[in-house]
Amino acid sequence: MHIPLKNLVTLCLILCLGYKLKAQDHVYSQFYNAPIYLNPALSGQFNGSFRMNMIYRNQWTAMSGDLSYLSTSMDYQFKKINGGVGLMFNSSSEGTAYLKRNNLAGTYSYTVGSEGFVASFGMQAGITNRQMDFSKLVFSDQLDSRLGFESGTSLAEQPFNDSKYYFDAGAGVNFVMGSTMLGASMLHLNKPDESFTGSKVATPVRTAIHASYRHALDRYDPYDEEGSFLIPSVIYYRQAQASSISAGVQYKHKAVNAGVWYRSNGKGSPDSFVFSLIFDIFTNPFKNQKVRLGVSHDATASKMSYGNTSGTSEVSVGFETGEGREKGYGSMRCYDFY
Repeated sequence: MHIPLKNLVTLCLILCLGYKLKAQDHVYSQFYNAPIYLNPALSGQFNGSFRMNMIYRNQWTAMSGDLSYLSTSMDYQFKKINGGVGLMFNSSSEGTAYLKRNNLAGTYSYTVGSEGFVASFGMQAGITNRQMDFSKLVFSDQLDSRLGFESGTSLAEQPFNDSKYYFDAGAGVNFVMGSTMLGASMLHLNKPDESFTGSKVATPVRTAIHASYRHALDRYDPYDEEGSFLIPSVIYYRQAQASSISAGVQYKHKAVNAGVWYRSNGKGSPDSFVFSLIFDIFTNPFKNQKVRLGVSHDATASKMSYGNTSGTSEVSVGFETGEGREKGYGSMRCYDFY
């Protein structure tokens, strides 16, 4: 029996994701609509008082086996103490073995600065649960060279347990200098043990470095939301031996934002092209309240090909409420970049 290419690829993913390989965090193409997930220093860093975000990612939709990711967050800005606090929930499901990870974390940031420079320092701490259905994994002794997959019990060693809880911590910094923003974060700083087998497997630290520039096309004030802007950005991720670089530009005109991105695998090979659209619906312009809707699609450019994967799609929803911009560094909040 001939096994289709996409099924073979899926099988390899199942084997890799399910048992002994160190897990890699997922990343969002709409990183600007998952600010706390990107960097805890962005907690409370927006033009308002209260913000909520939700983003969902469905990866490689044509392939069998679930690869889906969800992040929701809320954060509040305390202007009197120059700080922000947030609460975030992340959930992922990978492969037909239903390798699941759920994380609940709190974040805190503190901001210092002046009219022309803002520095934010953030921390993150939470609890993660990782679980899987071992019975759905496929091992080599369940494969036949002539017939392909054969059902039956594998002789592979059963895991010590199929559910794991552990404490997880991270930190980040972010700087705003005029129309330029530069930030970095490191998550899983305590390298928690995520193994199911009883043998320690440390979660590798995830490092993210991001930079953006906001160029006003027709207004002197780079934060005047009635103008038009070009917003080039670059973001670098590294976790264990895996890395990626995304670079692109967004065109923002009033409440509409369109973006084009290119992502490589960190070694110069193409991974995907990303196209995004964002719509800001202002529910109360005077108090700067708005609802944000975002959609994006990743067109696979790697050897796996778009025909085998049908790409990856994301959808995001956000809500922000607050007062108008004040004088001082409160007018230079990072969220205004996008």
